[in-house]
Parts: sequence; structure tokens; C-alpha cells
Amino acid sequence: MSKPRLAVRGLILREDRLLLVNAWPDGKSDLMCAPGGGVEPGQSLPDNLKREVYEETGLEIAVGVPVLVNEFHDPGRPFHQVDIYFRCTLLAGDPNGAWTDPEGVVTDRRWVSRQELAGIRVKPDSLGDVAWGNDAGPAFYDALEPILR
Repeated sequence: MSKPRLAVRGLILREDRLLLVNAWPDGKSDLMCAPGGGVEPGQSLPDNLKREVYEETGLEIAVGVPVLVNEFHDPGRPFHQVDIYFRCTLLAGDPNGAWTDPEGVVTDRRWVSRQELAGIRVKPDSLGDVAWGNDAGPAFYDALEPILR
């Protein structure tokens, strides 16, 4: 098994809707997740998250507190990732505008209500509970779960 990959993700709520992206090149999967991505060495986690969200959505954010640590793996290949989710606030950019991911990885972006989230394949399983949860407690930890495609 390879070393775990570290990634950061942003929980961005606007008008009680959560921003989700499909980060499977060429739409290979319908699985949606919060925007974000891999951490570059030498940059803080919030700076990495700001960069990733901007690349994937064209939006500028303020990064708040971490609210979830989630880890997952692919049992069929040597892949293990640890995601740290942060509560974020939208600062600038057109939330409904046409976005182009310069790397061409993100193929779909949408703002979803909690009710709509129930009908969409998302990871991690706890995403809705954490996104609309209470900030008063400590960050949640999701035990290792297999990735789904």
C-alpha cells in the first residue's frame, strides 16, 4: 500500500445549499463531493483549499474551522486518502456562473439542498450531517471506508 494522500475540502453553504462537484475526469462516475483536492507541500491547509476551490469553481473563499476528518481507500488498488473538511464562506465570484476547471477534472458543479443531497451519490456518507451540523463540538472523524466509483 502506498502512503496516504492528504487532501482538503470545503463545505460551502449558500442560501442553505451545499456546493458539490464531480471530480471524475470525463464523467466516469456520478459520485459527488465537496470541492477541494490534494495538499501541496510548503503551503498551509487553508491556502491549499483556497487554491483548489478557485481552480474547481472560480470562487474565492474564506476558510474557517475544520469540521471533519475522513479517510478512505480503494481495496482494489494501493490508494488511501485522508480528507480534512473545513467550513468555508463565499467571498467573491459568481456562484451560478459558467466555471471551467483548468485541469479538466471537475465535470459537474451544483448547489444542492439537504433534501436533494439525499438523492445524490456522495462521499463521505456523513457529508450532509456535517455540512448542516453544529459547529459547537469537536471535528468529526470518519473511520476508514472504501471508495466507491
